[in-house]
Amino acid sequence: MSKKEKILAEIVADDILAMITIDKRFLPGDKLPNEIELSSELKVSRTTLREAIRILSSHKILEIKRGKGTFISKNLEFNDPLGLDELNNVRHNIKDLYEIRLIFEPKIAYYAALRATDKELERILHYGKLAEETIRKNEDRTELEQAFHKSIVKATHNEFMNRLMPIIYKAIYQGVILSSDNPTMIEETINDHRMIMNFLASRDAEGAETAMKLHIIHAMRGFERKA
Repeated sequence: MSKKEKILAEIVADDILAMITIDKRFLPGDKLPNEIELSSELKVSRTTLREAIRILSSHKILEIKRGKGTFISKNLEFNDPLGLDELNNVRHNIKDLYEIRLIFEPKIAYYAALRATDKELERILHYGKLAEETIRKNEDRTELEQAFHKSIVKATHNEFMNRLMPIIYKAIYQGVILSSDNPTMIEETINDHRMIMNFLASRDAEGAETAMKLHIIHAMRGFERKA
């Protein structure tokens, strides 16, 4: 396999991982579609798909069962390495969580704008639009907003950034609770998301960084007003 083919296989492995971790299409123990279906969906050869599956199998994300197919590992766990599940007091911890986000998430947006593949960018915009639709319907947006931000983090292609996802997840979860009855904060969230998506779509790294910074600052100010 050539270097170019290996790089393509790694990209496909990332796409499959995103289907599991972001899109939640497959759960631990689920069987992947057969080679013909999946290679057609991902628009790659079956050889490239097999290499991508081998990569994910080596990381124990997938499990190949001869004669049965390829399955998501039943022992697949996305750990909470920073122990954020211990944070139960919403008002006490929200400020700290958002300060940490302010430190690293604008740079995440910066690198996502530079490095996102077309498919990753499509996924970011998809979840951003779904989150807005959900907000407009006055429904719980937590999972969609988490998927939106997770998609941006993944587009940095930096494993250390991915390790910080529990912070974002916890902050979003608590932020949605605190802003659910605040029309101003909700409207700011919609506008900020649109701004982030526009800069990412145009591959404007500095614009995406600034937009993400403003998004987090707006949320922090909103929480201060509620205190």
